[in-house]
Amino acid sequence: MIRILHFIDSLSAWFGKAFAWCIVILTFSTVYEVFVRYVLNAPTVWAFDMSVQMYGALFMMAGAYALSQDAHVRGDVLYRLMPTRVQASVDLALYILFLAPGALALIYYGYHFAADSWFYKEVSWSSPSRIQIYFFKTLIPVSGVLVLLQGVAESVRCVICLRTGAFPDRLHDVQETESMLMHEQEDLKVAEN
Repeated sequence: MIRILHFIDSLSAWFGKAFAWCIVILTFSTVYEVFVRYVLNAPTVWAFDMSVQMYGALFMMAGAYALSQDAHVRGDVLYRLMPTRVQASVDLALYILFLAPGALALIYYGYHFAADSWFYKEVSWSSPSRIQIYFFKTLIPVSGVLVLLQGVAESVRCVICLRTGAFPDRLHDVQETESMLMHEQEDLKVAEN
């Protein structure tokens, strides 16, 4: 079972890291736009659409990755004080009540949005460049599938925790410095005891 969970985690990580390159594209296009607009006095017609599409793609496709790394924002003032099994039961309830219906809505409605967009070969109406956006609308149901798949993996983790009293290990990836220091302190306390 752990191998399946790690496979789903690695799939989410692959998509998250692949779409993280949108930041590089977004940065270069913004720098280029600022340069040509203010230095050369020749603004582009495509920069706004490019930034919206790149940021949207990044945001949609990074959701499953963030979930796989347990990196979503949560109000853990009380949560972190709860016993592990209570945390697992709260997480499981929230995954079933909120994450699953939200992901299913992304898949169902996103599929119809994307299908209509592909049928009409939809272009952006918000700028004169009229870029094609049906490619980007396809990311809506794709991200829903990835989030749902990762949500199933997280729910299985909760069930394992309810049975054993401990969450199964995750695949390790980059972490914020604050998290790394916190884990180092916990390891030192365990080593001293």
